[in-house]
Amino acid sequence: KLQFLYLIAHQTASVQMSQQKPIVAIDGPVGAGKSSVSKEVSRRLGFGFVDTGACYRCVALTSLREGVEPDDDAGLEKIVNTVEISFNMTEDGVNHVICNGKEVTTDIRKEEVSMRASKTSKNPVVRGGLMGLQRRLGSAGGVVLEGRDIGTVVFPDAHVKIYLTADEKVRAKRRYDELVGKGETPDFEKVLEDLKERDHADMTREVAPLKQADDAVLVDTTDIGFEGSVDKICQLVKAKM
Repeated sequence: KLQFLYLIAHQTASVQMSQQKPIVAIDGPVGAGKSSVSKEVSRRLGFGFVDTGACYRCVALTSLREGVEPDDDAGLEKIVNTVEISFNMTEDGVNHVICNGKEVTTDIRKEEVSMRASKTSKNPVVRGGLMGLQRRLGSAGGVVLEGRDIGTVVFPDAHVKIYLTADEKVRAKRRYDELVGKGETPDFEKVLEDLKERDHADMTREVAPLKQADDAVLVDTTDIGFEGSVDKICQLVKAKM
């Protein structure tokens, strides 16, 4: 049933692709800079921006608050069917995330939520339910979507596919700095260990594992950094327009 769902999604996406503005799929592991790079790419191109990872984090946050375990299919299905998620990109470049009427932009980035999201996102009930939402948000084209399975599952025929990554210690340092900036007092070695655990979970899950699509362009941000990554991706998109 799940394979059939993905087949239908692929066929529908293929039909839609012929009549729309470019869809840009940016996938990659945690700490690669997907959110910041994707937001800047969308700003420069005048495209919309969809943070698909935030959708999974909203489900994870809700499951924590409601005491629903990652293997509770019925409980997660109820959350997926009732959760209300919206985005509000303000002039200061912050992509505010609203979940069930409440601002959760900071809450969904906490380490506890990150680890829970890695577990709940494995559940076919969650992935199947949120895939429909993601595809509706991006179906009109002229949009940048970032996540972990955008180019492989959600929009397999996206005009531009990017796999954004970096050295794991560089990614851990970025995550560490992000947490410090939020007033937390993380331990770097713990952040690095959590990142490795998250990578393993994302890359080995049975449903839609994190991987580089065959036709995706690899962009390693270890050395070229933020500006270099944004410039490269914008050039790739403009070449398709």
